[in-house]
Amino acid sequence: MSNRSNNRLKTVSLVILITLIGKMLGLGRNMLFAQTFGTGWEAEALTTAGSLPQIFFDVVFASAVAASFIPVFTETLERGGRAAADQLAGRFFTVVGLAAATLTVLGMAFAPQLIGLMAPQFNDQTAELAARLLTIIFPSLFFTGIAFSMVGILQSLGEFNVPAAMSIASNGILIVYFLFFARTFGVYGAAVALAIGWASQALIQVPSLWKRGFRYRPGLWHPGLKKIFKLMLPVMVSTWVAPINMLVIIWFASGLPGGVASLNYANGLFLIIAGIFVLSVTNVIFPEMSRLSVTGDRQAFCDMVRETTRTLLFLLIPMTVGLNLLATPLVRLLYEYRQFDAYSTAMTASALAFMSLGMVGYGIQNVLIRAFYAEKRGKLPLLAGVVGVAANVALCRILIGGMGAAGLALASAISLLIIALVLIPAAHWMFDGALITGRLIWGLGKMICAALVMGAVVWPLGMLLAQAFNGDSVPVRLGLVAIPAVVGVAVYMASAYLLRLQEVKTLLRFVRRRNVN
Repeated sequence: MSNRSNNRLKTVSLVILITLIGKMLGLGRNMLFAQTFGTGWEAEALTTAGSLPQIFFDVVFASAVAASFIPVFTETLERGGRAAADQLAGRFFTVVGLAAATLTVLGMAFAPQLIGLMAPQFNDQTAELAARLLTIIFPSLFFTGIAFSMVGILQSLGEFNVPAAMSIASNGILIVYFLFFARTFGVYGAAVALAIGWASQALIQVPSLWKRGFRYRPGLWHPGLKKIFKLMLPVMVSTWVAPINMLVIIWFASGLPGGVASLNYANGLFLIIAGIFVLSVTNVIFPEMSRLSVTGDRQAFCDMVRETTRTLLFLLIPMTVGLNLLATPLVRLLYEYRQFDAYSTAMTASALAFMSLGMVGYGIQNVLIRAFYAEKRGKLPLLAGVVGVAANVALCRILIGGMGAAGLALASAISLLIIALVLIPAAHWMFDGALITGRLIWGLGKMICAALVMGAVVWPLGMLLAQAFNGDSVPVRLGLVAIPAVVGVAVYMASAYLLRLQEVKTLLRFVRRRNVN
Protein backbone atom coordinates (compact mmCIF):
# COMPACT_ATOMS: atom_id res chain seq x y z
CA MET A 1 0.00 0.00 0.00
CA SER A 2 1.43 3.42 -0.98
CA ASN A 3 1.97 6.17 1.58
CA ARG A 4 -0.80 8.22 -0.01
CA SER A 5 -3.23 5.27 0.16
CA ASN A 6 -2.22 4.56 3.74
CA ASN A 7 -2.71 8.22 4.73
CA ARG A 8 -6.07 8.25 2.99
CA LEU A 9 -7.11 5.12 4.89
CA LYS A 10 -6.06 6.72 8.17
CA THR A 11 -8.00 9.88 7.32
CA VAL A 12 -11.08 7.87 6.39
CA SER A 13 -10.76 5.85 9.61
CA LEU A 14 -10.63 8.99 11.76
CA VAL A 15 -13.49 10.61 9.88
CA ILE A 16 -15.53 7.42 10.27
CA LEU A 17 -14.84 7.49 14.02
CA ILE A 18 -15.90 11.14 14.33
CA THR A 19 -18.91 10.51 12.09
CA LEU A 20 -19.80 7.47 14.20
CA ILE A 21 -19.84 9.61 17.35
CA GLY A 22 -22.05 12.18 15.62
CA LYS A 23 -24.36 9.47 14.29
CA MET A 24 -24.63 7.84 17.71
CA LEU A 25 -25.60 11.20 19.17
CA GLY A 26 -28.09 11.56 16.32
CA LEU A 27 -29.47 8.16 17.23
CA GLY A 28 -29.77 9.27 20.85
CA ARG A 29 -31.57 12.41 19.71
CA ASN A 30 -34.03 10.35 17.65
CA MET A 31 -34.59 7.95 20.54
CA LEU A 32 -35.45 10.81 22.87
CA PHE A 33 -37.65 12.37 20.19
CA ALA A 34 -39.50 9.07 19.77
CA GLN A 35 -39.98 8.66 23.52
CA THR A 36 -41.32 12.20 23.80
CA PHE A 37 -43.63 12.38 20.76
CA GLY A 38 -43.97 8.82 19.37
CA THR A 39 -45.74 8.85 16.00
CA GLY A 40 -48.57 11.17 17.09
CA TRP A 41 -49.74 14.43 15.55
CA GLU A 42 -47.04 16.54 17.23
CA ALA A 43 -44.38 14.19 15.86
CA GLU A 44 -45.93 14.46 12.39
CA ALA A 45 -45.95 18.27 12.56
CA LEU A 46 -42.41 18.65 13.91
CA THR A 47 -40.96 16.06 11.52
CA THR A 48 -42.49 17.83 8.52
CA ALA A 49 -41.49 21.30 9.69
CA GLY A 50 -37.95 20.14 10.42
CA SER A 51 -37.61 18.44 7.04
CA LEU A 52 -38.65 21.33 4.80
CA PRO A 53 -35.69 23.72 5.46
CA GLN A 54 -33.30 20.82 4.95
CA ILE A 55 -35.03 19.93 1.69
CA PHE A 56 -34.78 23.57 0.55
CA PHE A 57 -31.05 23.50 1.34
CA ASP A 58 -30.54 20.26 -0.56
CA VAL A 59 -32.38 21.64 -3.58
CA VAL A 60 -30.69 25.05 -3.76
CA PHE A 61 -27.31 24.91 -2.01
CA ALA A 62 -26.09 21.30 -1.68
CA SER A 63 -25.02 21.13 -5.32
CA ALA A 64 -23.20 24.47 -5.07
CA VAL A 65 -21.10 23.35 -2.12
CA ALA A 66 -20.62 19.64 -2.65
CA ALA A 67 -20.41 19.51 -6.41
CA SER A 68 -19.58 22.92 -7.85
CA PHE A 69 -17.57 24.92 -5.32
CA ILE A 70 -15.03 22.25 -4.29
CA PRO A 71 -13.80 21.41 -7.85
CA VAL A 72 -13.51 25.10 -8.81
CA PHE A 73 -11.86 26.07 -5.51
CA THR A 74 -9.39 23.17 -5.90
CA GLU A 75 -8.60 24.22 -9.47
CA THR A 76 -8.10 27.85 -8.39
CA LEU A 77 -5.87 26.73 -5.53
CA GLU A 78 -3.74 24.53 -7.81
CA ARG A 79 -3.34 27.11 -10.57
CA GLY A 80 -3.76 30.52 -8.94
CA GLY A 81 -2.50 29.99 -5.40
CA ARG A 82 -3.99 30.41 -1.96
CA ALA A 83 -4.79 34.13 -2.23
CA ALA A 84 -6.92 33.66 -5.35
CA ALA A 85 -8.68 30.65 -3.80
CA ASP A 86 -9.47 32.57 -0.61
CA GLN A 87 -10.85 35.47 -2.62
CA LEU A 88 -13.12 33.06 -4.50
CA ALA A 89 -14.25 31.50 -1.21
CA GLY A 90 -15.14 34.91 0.24
CA ARG A 91 -17.24 35.84 -2.77
CA PHE A 92 -18.97 32.47 -2.72
CA PHE A 93 -19.63 32.86 1.00
CA THR A 94 -21.35 36.22 0.37
CA VAL A 95 -23.57 34.94 -2.45
CA VAL A 96 -24.67 31.86 -0.51
CA GLY A 97 -25.38 33.94 2.61
CA LEU A 98 -27.54 36.44 0.73
CA ALA A 99 -29.46 33.74 -1.11
CA ALA A 100 -30.03 31.75 2.10
CA ALA A 101 -31.22 34.83 3.97
CA THR A 102 -33.69 35.69 1.20
CA LEU A 103 -35.13 32.16 1.14
CA THR A 104 -35.34 32.17 4.93
CA VAL A 105 -37.49 35.31 4.98
CA LEU A 106 -39.75 33.97 2.22
CA GLY A 107 -40.08 30.58 3.92
CA MET A 108 -41.11 32.15 7.22
CA ALA A 109 -43.62 34.43 5.50
CA PHE A 110 -45.28 31.62 3.53
CA ALA A 111 -45.03 28.80 6.07
CA PRO A 112 -48.77 27.88 6.04
CA GLN A 113 -48.82 27.71 2.25
CA LEU A 114 -45.72 25.49 2.20
CA ILE A 115 -47.24 23.06 4.68
CA GLY A 116 -50.49 22.98 2.73
CA LEU A 117 -48.57 22.24 -0.47
CA MET A 118 -46.22 19.59 0.93
CA ALA A 119 -48.57 17.78 3.33
CA PRO A 120 -52.04 18.35 1.88
CA GLN A 121 -53.65 15.45 3.75
CA PHE A 122 -52.81 16.70 7.26
CA ASN A 123 -55.84 17.56 9.38
CA ASP A 124 -56.30 21.22 10.39
CA GLN A 125 -54.74 20.78 13.85
CA THR A 126 -51.57 19.13 12.53
CA ALA A 127 -51.23 21.55 9.61
CA GLU A 128 -51.57 24.62 11.85
CA LEU A 129 -48.97 23.35 14.30
CA ALA A 130 -46.59 22.40 11.47
CA ALA A 131 -46.84 25.92 10.02
CA ARG A 132 -46.04 27.54 13.37
CA LEU A 133 -43.08 25.23 13.91
CA LEU A 134 -41.82 25.86 10.39
CA THR A 135 -41.70 29.61 11.08
CA ILE A 136 -39.43 28.91 14.06
CA ILE A 137 -37.23 26.37 12.30
CA PHE A 138 -36.81 28.03 8.88
CA PRO A 139 -33.84 30.25 9.95
CA SER A 140 -31.87 27.00 10.13
CA LEU A 141 -31.71 27.23 6.31
CA PHE A 142 -29.50 30.32 6.63
CA PHE A 143 -27.21 28.66 9.20
CA THR A 144 -27.00 25.51 7.08
CA GLY A 145 -25.93 27.48 4.02
CA ILE A 146 -23.18 29.21 6.00
CA ALA A 147 -22.08 25.98 7.69
CA PHE A 148 -21.76 23.99 4.48
CA SER A 149 -19.93 26.82 2.72
CA MET A 150 -17.37 26.47 5.51
CA VAL A 151 -17.35 22.71 4.96
CA GLY A 152 -16.47 23.22 1.30
CA ILE A 153 -13.51 25.45 2.18
CA LEU A 154 -12.16 23.19 4.92
CA GLN A 155 -12.48 19.99 2.90
CA SER A 156 -10.74 21.64 -0.06
CA LEU A 157 -7.88 22.57 2.29
CA GLY A 158 -7.61 18.98 3.50
CA GLU A 159 -9.45 19.39 6.83
CA PHE A 160 -12.09 16.68 7.27
CA ASN A 161 -12.29 16.18 11.03
CA VAL A 162 -14.02 19.44 11.97
CA PRO A 163 -16.70 19.17 9.23
CA ALA A 164 -17.32 15.58 10.31
CA ALA A 165 -17.82 16.80 13.89
CA MET A 166 -20.60 19.28 12.99
CA SER A 167 -23.38 16.91 13.87
CA ILE A 168 -21.84 16.28 17.29
CA ALA A 169 -22.58 19.90 18.24
CA SER A 170 -26.13 20.06 16.86
CA ASN A 171 -27.15 16.64 18.16
CA GLY A 172 -25.64 17.41 21.55
CA ILE A 173 -27.79 20.52 21.88
CA LEU A 174 -30.95 18.61 21.02
CA ILE A 175 -30.11 15.80 23.45
CA VAL A 176 -29.67 18.32 26.26
CA TYR A 177 -33.04 19.82 25.35
CA PHE A 178 -34.90 16.50 25.36
CA LEU A 179 -33.27 15.40 28.62
CA PHE A 180 -33.85 18.56 30.63
CA PHE A 181 -36.32 20.92 28.96
CA ALA A 182 -38.75 18.94 26.76
CA ARG A 183 -41.39 18.46 29.44
CA THR A 184 -41.43 22.19 30.17
CA PHE A 185 -41.29 23.70 26.67
CA GLY A 186 -42.67 20.83 24.57
CA VAL A 187 -42.75 20.80 20.80
CA TYR A 188 -42.14 24.55 20.40
CA GLY A 189 -38.98 24.35 22.47
CA ALA A 190 -37.82 21.45 20.30
CA ALA A 191 -38.18 23.66 17.21
CA VAL A 192 -36.05 26.39 18.85
CA ALA A 193 -33.43 23.83 19.90
CA LEU A 194 -33.32 22.51 16.34
CA ALA A 195 -32.59 25.99 14.95
CA ILE A 196 -29.89 26.60 17.60
CA GLY A 197 -28.34 23.24 16.75
CA TRP A 198 -27.96 24.20 13.10
CA ALA A 199 -26.39 27.53 14.09
CA SER A 200 -23.81 25.68 16.18
CA GLN A 201 -22.65 23.78 13.10
CA ALA A 202 -21.38 27.03 11.62
CA LEU A 203 -19.88 28.37 14.83
CA ILE A 204 -17.68 25.34 15.59
CA GLN A 205 -15.93 25.67 12.20
CA VAL A 206 -14.82 29.29 12.66
CA PRO A 207 -11.68 28.50 14.75
CA SER A 208 -10.49 25.92 12.23
CA LEU A 209 -10.98 28.31 9.31
CA TRP A 210 -9.07 31.01 11.19
CA LYS A 211 -6.26 28.57 12.04
CA ARG A 212 -5.89 27.63 8.39
CA GLY A 213 -5.50 31.27 7.41
CA PHE A 214 -8.87 31.96 5.87
CA ARG A 215 -10.10 35.54 6.32
CA TYR A 216 -13.55 36.44 5.07
CA ARG A 217 -13.59 39.37 2.64
CA PRO A 218 -17.06 40.13 1.23
CA GLY A 219 -17.73 40.70 -2.41
CA LEU A 220 -20.20 39.77 -5.11
CA TRP A 221 -18.09 38.76 -8.09
CA HIS A 222 -15.09 36.62 -8.96
CA PRO A 223 -14.20 34.86 -12.24
CA GLY A 224 -14.47 31.50 -10.46
CA LEU A 225 -18.11 32.18 -9.59
CA LYS A 226 -18.99 32.01 -13.27
CA LYS A 227 -17.56 28.49 -13.42
CA ILE A 228 -19.44 27.51 -10.27
CA PHE A 229 -22.75 28.82 -11.60
CA LYS A 230 -22.14 27.12 -14.95
CA LEU A 231 -21.64 23.81 -13.17
CA MET A 232 -24.51 24.38 -10.78
CA LEU A 233 -27.54 24.14 -13.06
CA PRO A 234 -27.22 20.52 -14.24
CA VAL A 235 -25.66 19.52 -10.92
CA MET A 236 -28.38 21.29 -8.95
CA VAL A 237 -31.13 19.43 -10.77
CA SER A 238 -29.33 16.09 -10.35
CA THR A 239 -29.03 16.64 -6.60
CA TRP A 240 -32.77 17.22 -6.37
CA VAL A 241 -33.31 13.46 -6.36
CA ALA A 242 -33.09 12.91 -2.59
CA PRO A 243 -35.04 16.02 -1.53
CA ILE A 244 -37.72 15.54 -4.19
CA ASN A 245 -38.09 11.90 -3.20
CA MET A 246 -38.45 13.04 0.42
CA LEU A 247 -41.13 15.54 -0.62
CA VAL A 248 -42.93 12.78 -2.53
CA ILE A 249 -42.84 10.54 0.55
CA ILE A 250 -44.14 13.34 2.82
CA TRP A 251 -46.91 14.12 0.32
CA PHE A 252 -48.11 10.50 0.19
CA ALA A 253 -47.41 9.72 3.88
CA SER A 254 -49.36 12.74 5.16
CA GLY A 255 -52.53 10.72 4.60
CA LEU A 256 -51.33 7.76 6.71
CA PRO A 257 -51.68 7.87 10.52
CA GLY A 258 -48.12 8.14 11.81
CA GLY A 259 -46.76 7.72 8.30
CA VAL A 260 -44.48 10.78 8.13
CA ALA A 261 -42.99 10.15 11.57
CA SER A 262 -42.43 6.39 11.12
CA LEU A 263 -40.74 6.90 7.74
CA ASN A 264 -38.59 9.63 9.26
CA TYR A 265 -37.45 7.30 12.06
CA ALA A 266 -36.69 4.55 9.53
CA ASN A 267 -34.86 6.94 7.23
CA GLY A 268 -32.88 8.28 10.18
CA LEU A 269 -31.68 4.78 11.08
CA PHE A 270 -30.92 4.04 7.43
CA LEU A 271 -28.80 7.18 7.08
CA ILE A 272 -27.02 6.56 10.38
CA ILE A 273 -26.07 3.01 9.43
CA ALA A 274 -25.23 3.65 5.77
CA GLY A 275 -24.01 7.22 6.17
CA ILE A 276 -21.28 6.35 8.66
CA PHE A 277 -19.41 4.56 5.89
CA VAL A 278 -20.72 6.03 2.65
CA LEU A 279 -20.51 9.74 3.48
CA SER A 280 -17.26 9.38 5.45
CA VAL A 281 -15.55 7.73 2.48
CA THR A 282 -17.03 9.88 -0.29
CA ASN A 283 -16.46 13.19 1.52
CA VAL A 284 -12.76 12.33 1.92
CA ILE A 285 -12.17 11.13 -1.64
CA PHE A 286 -14.07 13.91 -3.47
CA PRO A 287 -11.40 16.63 -3.09
CA GLU A 288 -8.80 14.03 -4.15
CA MET A 289 -10.93 13.15 -7.16
CA SER A 290 -11.09 16.84 -8.06
CA ARG A 291 -7.29 17.12 -7.75
CA LEU A 292 -6.73 14.06 -9.98
CA SER A 293 -9.17 15.47 -12.53
CA VAL A 294 -7.29 18.78 -12.63
CA THR A 295 -3.90 17.06 -12.98
CA GLY A 296 -5.23 14.71 -15.67
CA ASP A 297 -4.21 11.45 -13.97
CA ARG A 298 -7.00 9.36 -15.48
CA GLN A 299 -5.64 5.99 -14.38
CA ALA A 300 -5.39 7.01 -10.73
CA PHE A 301 -8.84 8.58 -10.92
CA CYS A 302 -10.41 5.43 -12.31
CA ASP A 303 -8.59 3.23 -9.79
CA MET A 304 -9.86 5.38 -6.93
CA VAL A 305 -13.47 5.18 -8.12
CA ARG A 306 -13.29 1.42 -8.67
CA GLU A 307 -11.61 0.60 -5.35
CA THR A 308 -13.89 2.94 -3.39
CA THR A 309 -16.91 1.26 -4.97
CA ARG A 310 -15.55 -2.18 -4.06
CA THR A 311 -14.91 -1.11 -0.48
CA LEU A 312 -18.42 0.23 -0.05
CA LEU A 313 -19.96 -2.88 -1.61
CA PHE A 314 -17.95 -5.01 0.81
CA LEU A 315 -19.54 -3.09 3.70
CA LEU A 316 -23.05 -2.40 2.39
CA ILE A 317 -24.05 -5.83 1.04
CA PRO A 318 -23.90 -7.59 4.44
CA MET A 319 -25.40 -4.51 6.12
CA THR A 320 -28.40 -4.79 3.79
CA VAL A 321 -28.95 -8.42 4.74
CA GLY A 322 -28.40 -7.82 8.45
CA LEU A 323 -30.61 -4.74 8.67
CA ASN A 324 -33.41 -6.50 6.83
CA LEU A 325 -33.32 -9.44 9.26
CA LEU A 326 -32.91 -7.40 12.45
CA ALA A 327 -35.18 -4.43 11.68
CA THR A 328 -37.90 -5.28 14.20
CA PRO A 329 -35.70 -6.07 17.24
CA LEU A 330 -33.51 -3.06 16.42
CA VAL A 331 -36.44 -0.62 16.30
CA ARG A 332 -37.90 -2.14 19.48
CA LEU A 333 -34.56 -1.77 21.28
CA LEU A 334 -34.02 1.82 20.23
CA TYR A 335 -37.45 3.39 20.12
CA GLU A 336 -40.22 1.43 21.86
CA TYR A 337 -40.53 3.40 25.09
CA ARG A 338 -43.14 5.76 26.56
CA GLN A 339 -45.05 7.37 23.64
CA PHE A 340 -43.55 5.02 21.03
CA ASP A 341 -45.76 1.91 21.17
CA ALA A 342 -45.85 -1.52 19.45
CA TYR A 343 -47.87 -0.08 16.54
CA SER A 344 -45.17 2.54 15.95
CA THR A 345 -42.52 -0.21 16.10
CA ALA A 346 -44.32 -2.32 13.49
CA MET A 347 -44.69 0.63 11.09
CA THR A 348 -41.10 1.82 11.50
CA ALA A 349 -39.53 -1.65 11.32
CA SER A 350 -41.35 -2.64 8.14
CA ALA A 351 -40.34 0.66 6.54
CA LEU A 352 -36.73 0.16 7.62
CA ALA A 353 -36.59 -3.40 6.27
CA PHE A 354 -37.75 -2.32 2.82
CA MET A 355 -35.66 0.86 2.88
CA SER A 356 -32.51 -1.19 3.56
CA LEU A 357 -32.86 -2.81 0.12
CA GLY A 358 -31.67 0.49 -1.39
CA MET A 359 -28.45 0.63 0.62
CA VAL A 360 -26.20 -0.68 -2.17
CA GLY A 361 -27.75 1.72 -4.66
CA TYR A 362 -27.25 4.57 -2.17
CA GLY A 363 -23.54 3.77 -1.85
CA ILE A 364 -22.84 3.31 -5.56
CA GLN A 365 -24.63 6.48 -6.63
CA ASN A 366 -22.80 8.55 -4.01
CA VAL A 367 -19.43 7.45 -5.40
CA LEU A 368 -20.31 7.72 -9.08
CA ILE A 369 -22.11 11.05 -8.81
CA ARG A 370 -19.05 12.54 -7.12
CA ALA A 371 -16.88 11.11 -9.90
CA PHE A 372 -19.02 12.89 -12.51
CA TYR A 373 -18.95 16.10 -10.47
CA ALA A 374 -15.17 15.96 -10.15
CA GLU A 375 -14.99 15.63 -13.93
CA LYS A 376 -17.44 18.57 -14.20
CA ARG A 377 -19.98 16.37 -16.01
CA GLY A 378 -23.35 17.06 -14.41
CA LYS A 379 -25.67 15.99 -17.23
CA LEU A 380 -25.47 12.24 -16.66
CA PRO A 381 -26.32 12.46 -12.94
CA LEU A 382 -29.15 14.78 -14.00
CA LEU A 383 -30.55 12.14 -16.35
CA ALA A 384 -30.21 9.44 -13.71
CA GLY A 385 -31.94 11.66 -11.17
CA VAL A 386 -34.90 12.37 -13.45
CA VAL A 387 -35.35 8.64 -14.08
CA GLY A 388 -35.10 7.93 -10.34
CA VAL A 389 -37.65 10.56 -9.33
CA ALA A 390 -40.11 9.42 -12.01
CA ALA A 391 -39.74 5.82 -10.83
CA ASN A 392 -40.27 6.85 -7.21
CA VAL A 393 -43.48 8.76 -7.93
CA ALA A 394 -44.90 5.90 -10.00
CA LEU A 395 -43.95 3.25 -7.44
CA CYS A 396 -45.37 5.28 -4.54
CA ARG A 397 -48.72 5.46 -6.31
CA ILE A 398 -48.66 1.72 -6.99
CA LEU A 399 -47.37 0.43 -3.64
CA ILE A 400 -49.05 2.70 -1.06
CA GLY A 401 -52.46 1.10 -1.57
CA GLY A 402 -51.46 -2.40 -0.50
CA MET A 403 -48.41 -1.72 1.69
CA GLY A 404 -48.89 1.70 3.26
CA ALA A 405 -45.73 3.30 4.66
CA ALA A 406 -43.72 0.16 3.86
CA GLY A 407 -44.64 0.60 0.19
CA LEU A 408 -43.28 4.14 0.21
CA ALA A 409 -40.03 2.84 1.73
CA LEU A 410 -39.78 0.14 -0.93
CA ALA A 411 -40.40 2.71 -3.66
CA SER A 412 -37.55 4.82 -2.30
CA ALA A 413 -35.19 1.82 -2.21
CA ILE A 414 -35.99 0.78 -5.78
CA SER A 415 -35.48 4.33 -7.04
CA LEU A 416 -32.00 4.40 -5.47
CA LEU A 417 -31.12 1.14 -7.24
CA ILE A 418 -32.47 2.46 -10.55
CA ILE A 419 -30.29 5.58 -10.29
CA ALA A 420 -27.23 3.42 -9.63
CA LEU A 421 -28.05 1.18 -12.60
CA VAL A 422 -28.29 4.21 -14.89
CA LEU A 423 -24.97 5.65 -13.65
CA ILE A 424 -22.90 2.45 -13.81
CA PRO A 425 -22.73 2.05 -17.62
CA ALA A 426 -22.32 5.82 -18.02
CA ALA A 427 -19.33 5.82 -15.65
CA HIS A 428 -17.89 2.76 -17.39
CA TRP A 429 -18.09 4.66 -20.69
CA MET A 430 -16.52 7.76 -19.11
CA PHE A 431 -13.45 5.71 -18.16
CA ASP A 432 -13.19 4.09 -21.61
CA GLY A 433 -14.39 0.70 -20.39
CA ALA A 434 -11.87 0.47 -17.54
CA LEU A 435 -14.23 0.84 -14.57
CA ILE A 436 -16.13 -2.46 -14.58
CA THR A 437 -13.60 -5.27 -14.69
CA GLY A 438 -13.87 -9.02 -14.37
CA ARG A 439 -12.06 -8.75 -11.05
CA LEU A 440 -14.69 -6.32 -9.75
CA ILE A 441 -17.58 -8.57 -10.84
CA TRP A 442 -15.89 -11.66 -9.39
CA GLY A 443 -15.35 -9.84 -6.11
CA LEU A 444 -19.00 -8.73 -6.07
CA GLY A 445 -20.09 -12.34 -6.46
CA LYS A 446 -17.93 -13.38 -3.52
CA MET A 447 -19.38 -10.60 -1.35
CA ILE A 448 -22.93 -11.72 -2.14
CA CYS A 449 -22.05 -15.34 -1.30
CA ALA A 450 -20.48 -14.31 2.02
CA ALA A 451 -23.52 -12.18 2.88
CA LEU A 452 -25.92 -15.03 2.07
CA VAL A 453 -23.95 -17.37 4.33
CA MET A 454 -24.18 -14.74 7.06
CA GLY A 455 -27.94 -14.41 6.53
CA ALA A 456 -28.40 -18.20 6.67
CA VAL A 457 -26.85 -18.14 10.14
CA VAL A 458 -28.40 -14.93 11.50
CA TRP A 459 -32.00 -15.69 10.51
CA PRO A 460 -32.47 -18.95 12.46
CA LEU A 461 -30.29 -17.66 15.29
CA GLY A 462 -32.59 -14.66 15.73
CA MET A 463 -35.67 -16.90 15.89
CA LEU A 464 -34.05 -19.25 18.41
CA LEU A 465 -33.03 -16.35 20.65
CA ALA A 466 -36.54 -14.84 20.47
CA GLN A 467 -37.96 -18.15 21.71
CA ALA A 468 -35.28 -18.65 24.36
CA PHE A 469 -35.35 -15.16 25.92
CA ASN A 470 -38.31 -14.37 28.14
CA GLY A 471 -39.46 -10.88 29.05
CA ASP A 472 -39.17 -7.48 27.41
CA SER A 473 -36.42 -5.85 29.45
CA VAL A 474 -33.70 -3.72 27.88
CA PRO A 475 -31.02 -6.46 28.36
CA VAL A 476 -33.27 -8.96 26.54
CA ARG A 477 -33.91 -6.49 23.71
CA LEU A 478 -30.18 -5.76 23.49
CA GLY A 479 -29.34 -9.46 23.33
CA LEU A 480 -31.78 -10.04 20.48
CA VAL A 481 -29.90 -7.45 18.43
CA ALA A 482 -26.30 -7.68 19.63
CA ILE A 483 -25.83 -11.47 19.56
CA PRO A 484 -27.03 -11.99 15.97
CA ALA A 485 -25.13 -8.86 14.87
CA VAL A 486 -21.82 -9.97 16.37
CA VAL A 487 -22.22 -13.50 15.06
CA GLY A 488 -23.18 -12.13 11.66
CA VAL A 489 -20.08 -9.93 11.42
CA ALA A 490 -17.87 -12.87 12.43
CA VAL A 491 -19.48 -15.21 9.90
CA TYR A 492 -19.26 -12.64 7.10
CA MET A 493 -15.61 -11.82 7.77
CA ALA A 494 -14.71 -15.52 8.02
CA SER A 495 -16.56 -16.29 4.79
CA ALA A 496 -14.92 -13.33 3.04
CA TYR A 497 -11.50 -14.51 4.25
CA LEU A 498 -12.10 -18.04 2.98
CA LEU A 499 -13.25 -16.61 -0.35
CA ARG A 500 -10.00 -14.58 -0.47
CA LEU A 501 -11.60 -11.16 -0.74
CA GLN A 502 -8.87 -8.51 -0.89
CA GLU A 503 -10.76 -6.13 1.44
CA VAL A 504 -10.26 -8.51 4.36
CA LYS A 505 -6.52 -8.66 3.70
CA THR A 506 -6.33 -4.86 3.44
CA LEU A 507 -8.19 -4.50 6.72
CA LEU A 508 -5.92 -7.02 8.48
CA ARG A 509 -2.78 -5.24 7.19
CA PHE A 510 -4.09 -1.92 8.45
CA VAL A 511 -4.89 -3.37 11.89
CA ARG A 512 -1.42 -4.93 12.14
CA ARG A 513 0.24 -1.62 11.26
CA ARG A 514 -1.82 0.22 13.87
CA ASN A 515 -0.81 -2.37 16.47
CA VAL A 516 2.85 -2.06 15.52
CA ASN A 517 2.70 1.75 15.71
